[in-house]
Formats: sequence, C-alpha cells, structure tokens
Amino acid sequence: MDPVTSGILIGVALLALMAIGTPIAFALGSVSLVALVLGRGMSELVYFGETFYNSIASFGFVAIPMFILMGSAVASSPTGRDLYRSLDLWLGRVPGGLAISNIGACSIFAALSGSSPATCAAIGKLGIPEMRKRGYPDGVAAGCIAAGGTLGILIPPSVTMIVYGISTETSIGRLFIAGALPGLMLAVLFMVWTVIACKMAGGYGNPLAAAAEQAKGNVEGNLKALVRVLPFLAVVTGILFALYGGVATPTEAAAVGAFLCLALAILVYRLWQPAPLKLIMRDALRESVMIMLIIAAAEVFAYALSSMFITQTIAGGIAALEVNRWVLMGVINLFLLVAGFFLPPVAVIVMTAPILLPIILQAHFDPYWFAVVLTINLEIGLITPPVGLNLFIINGIAPDIALRDVLLGSLPYALCMVLGIVLLCFFPAIATWLPDLIIG
Repeated sequence: MDPVTSGILIGVALLALMAIGTPIAFALGSVSLVALVLGRGMSELVYFGETFYNSIASFGFVAIPMFILMGSAVASSPTGRDLYRSLDLWLGRVPGGLAISNIGACSIFAALSGSSPATCAAIGKLGIPEMRKRGYPDGVAAGCIAAGGTLGILIPPSVTMIVYGISTETSIGRLFIAGALPGLMLAVLFMVWTVIACKMAGGYGNPLAAAAEQAKGNVEGNLKALVRVLPFLAVVTGILFALYGGVATPTEAAAVGAFLCLALAILVYRLWQPAPLKLIMRDALRESVMIMLIIAAAEVFAYALSSMFITQTIAGGIAALEVNRWVLMGVINLFLLVAGFFLPPVAVIVMTAPILLPIILQAHFDPYWFAVVLTINLEIGLITPPVGLNLFIINGIAPDIALRDVLLGSLPYALCMVLGIVLLCFFPAIATWLPDLIIG
C-alpha cells in the first residue's frame, strides 16, 4: 500500500476512535500499534515498547510534572480568587472593566500555572458568575474566559514550550522569552475586542449600582488579596530570571518553583489539612500522567508514520512546493490549524514539530518565531470545535450557558489570534526582539 493511502487510512481510524470518546493517548497508541503490525509485522512490537519508553525517558521531561505541580499548588488554592479580586479593585468599575480584569487575571494566572485548562477553570469559576450578575452578555462572559485561558500555553513558563524545546532540541529559555511579548499582544487584542463587544451589546459592562457600592466597601479586602498574591508573582519572576540569566536549567527552576509555590500555598492560605494537599497532588499527578502518556503515544505514532514513509512523503510534498516561502507558511499554518481542531497541543507538537522544523529552517524562518506561531495556532484549537477543550471547561463551569453561546462568544477571540499571527508575520521582531536582547 502506498504511503498516501496508508496515511489516509490511519488518519480516518484515529478520527473515528476520538469521535467515539477514546482518550487521545489510547487512540494514538492503538492506531500506531495496529499500523505497525499490519504494515511491518509482529517484530515491530519490540520497537513499539522501546519507543514508548524512550520517548519520555529524558531528564528534560522532569520539568513538566514540576511545572504542573507548581501550577496545581496555585490552581487548587484561593490564589485565583485573590488575583481576580485585586484586579477587580482597579478595573471593575469602568465600562467593560470587569471583563478586561478577567483577561488580565487569566494572563497573570497563566504565568503562575502554565496551564490553559487550569487558567480557564480557576478564573472562570469566579469571573463568569460575577460578570453575569453585573449584566454582561453570556457570550462575552464565557468567551473572554475561554480565550484568556488559552494564554496559559503561550505566556511563560509554558509546558507546551518545554515539549517543543525537547522535541526540536531548541533552547527552552529562549522559547519562554519568545512567548512573552506575543502573549501580552494577544492579551491586549482580547481586551480591545472585549470593550467593543460590550459596547455593541448595548452598554453592558458598567457595574450595577449595588455591585459598585459593594466593590467600594471591599477595598480593604481586595488589597489584602493583592498582598497574598504578590509572593506567588515573585516566585514566577524569580524562576524566569533564573532561566533567562542562565542560573538554572528548566528542570532545576521548575523543581524550586514547585517547592516554593507549594510552601506558599500552605503558609499563605493555611492549607495544613491533608485533604487540600491531597487534592493538589492528585491534580498534579493526573495532569502529568495524561501529558506524559500523550507524549509517549504521539512519539510512537510519529515512529509508525515514519516507518511507513508517510511522514517523509508529507514533508517531501510540502518541501517540493515551488511557491513563495510565505505561501508555504500559509499552508503550514492551515495544516496546524486543522490539526489543532482534533488534537491537544502537546500531541500536535510532538508529532509535527520535528517534521516541520527542517522545512522551516530551509525556508529561512526563525525556529523560535515559528514556535510562537505554532502555539497560537494551537490556542485557536482550544476554543474551536470539535475538541475545543476550553469550551467544554466553560460549559462545565456554567452549564446554564448554552454551548452555542460559548462558541459564538469565543469565535471573535479566535479571529484576534489570527490577527496576532498576521502581525507576527509582518513584524517577526515581536517574538525575536526580546530573546535577541536578553540572550543574544
């Protein structure tokens, strides 16, 4: 069977398994196993096990559970509540200010947790009910949180950037720096659209009189909330300084950050009881295992495609396109966008980044700039069907908001991300200037 036909059959089988609710890791692993046995014989079972183990037997991957534990300590404590309250103190009483403060809270919480689902859930549990209470349309309330949550995979420290760095053997510290300014750019674009959406909705966004008086009376409490958040922000700042200054490796920085955030959660919020600590460890373990399984299964899937010459055929077809390099980039972006509709960011990066990187370099694109463009494409997939993880998280937080309203409220933010990619294409220095300035 020729590689193109094999690739189509494998793709259809993978989509069919995911359509019936099979977990991503098991879908990737089972399709890979069947493809290898049918295509190359039972002897491939040995390489299946070796590839599965070796794909995650890297010291660099230790940073992933450490950063997840760090984020879990923040997400499972009242840090998100305090962050939300402190930003609401400054922005909650201006037109559209509450929605803007939610996006700001998502941006900061993304830096604290490094996780899109954690950001979406932590801020959404507080922000969505409050916005609806103050008269914001359901679409704006749900959409701004769903979009703000996507910043968790771009603003450093980001787990997906770590996976990209290990998969492509690029500097993780430089990747973190490259994602900082684009992350802020997207946050600003989200805020601009939020103000426009509030005005288009007929003047929504000004707090009701009672809510304004209540916010005024809670100034002291909100200031105390800000004081409780500041130590966590100091930890993140210190971690980024250690990474950018070459003081520590990502794994070392992640381990120290996880310990400090866990200690702060215990001391600041008095989480002395076994129950909250068990919750933090459970959430960290669950997400770490899920991501590592996806990485291992995606690596086996990539090995299966490579063994059957499907990867080489696709890469050769893209490289053989005698088109302008920007047209080539457009084709790659379209491919990433479609992949993000069906697969989680980690799986897409592990499977595609090693294949696309040589093509990117041959077309004279910066690999760190491309990492940012790739990540924004995957952010779009988090708020678009059929997978759209953040859409389902929002639907779980506010089940009385129709999924259709969540989707319609999120789509304008997806267009903001497309605009962000366009701006990066015209002004690549948005991603490359800060790494060049700091690292050289």
